Amino acid sequence: MTAPLLELRDVSKTFRRSRTESVVAVSSVTLNIAAGETVALVGESGSGKSTLGRIALGLLAPDGGSVFVAGRPLQRLAAAEVRRLRAEMQPIFQDAAAALNPRRSARGHLLQALAVRGAATETEAIALLESVGLRPGHEYLNRLPHELSGGQRQRLTIARALAPQPRLIVADEPLSGADVSIRGQILNLLLDIKQQRAIAYLLITHDISVARAFADRVAVMMMGKIVETGPAERVLTQPEHAYTRRLLSAVPMLPGRGRGIPSALSNG
Repeated sequence: MTAPLLELRDVSKTFRRSRTESVVAVSSVTLNIAAGETVALVGESGSGKSTLGRIALGLLAPDGGSVFVAGRPLQRLAAAEVRRLRAEMQPIFQDAAAALNPRRSARGHLLQALAVRGAATETEAIALLESVGLRPGHEYLNRLPHELSGGQRQRLTIARALAPQPRLIVADEPLSGADVSIRGQILNLLLDIKQQRAIAYLLITHDISVARAFADRVAVMMMGKIVETGPAERVLTQPEHAYTRRLLSAVPMLPGRGRGIPSALSNG
């Protein structure tokens, strides 16, 4: 049997606020993602979703448990091999402005990301820009982040994430803070990338309507624990846990819409 692309096995993480106070962000979580699969991790702010995403990327070491990439234990590998595996898992963060170096042009961001897998060319950078809807690509090469709109900055971060040809993207609230039209455009772009490149996603969101539009499988997180997981169709139409039912009750949908684009995103 083929190993999952990503496996989090019984991982936990606690942060200390002071000598006497600590916060359990993640508690004994197990989660698998297969190659080409999209798993949405949903829950309210503070439920531990972003911490789990950083553990998945190797940006945070868990206090307990293990992270496996294609069956290989991340914590037991040599540094060079860890760097290679991390290149196969790329992040898209919520705040595109904060994720980009304000002094580096789009060219600089993309050439640096392309260099992870070898020689980088301007032609490749232009192709990446155009693949995320920044056309003509050569007109964006010299622009700094502040010279781009919010939607354009997020497209640049997506292009940068695609540059190393990853097998998995961890997208942490990629639509948060954008207006309705931009949310729809970015979601459709991520859906197109999913279909065209067969990339796996861990989509972290507090918005269950986004999970409805995007995910193959849903994991519901509450207070550091996954309380329900399963196929998106089942979890989002026949939830078993009271917390999942509460999240669903707060989602506005257009009458007659099934598991499609929710009303909040339908203008894109």
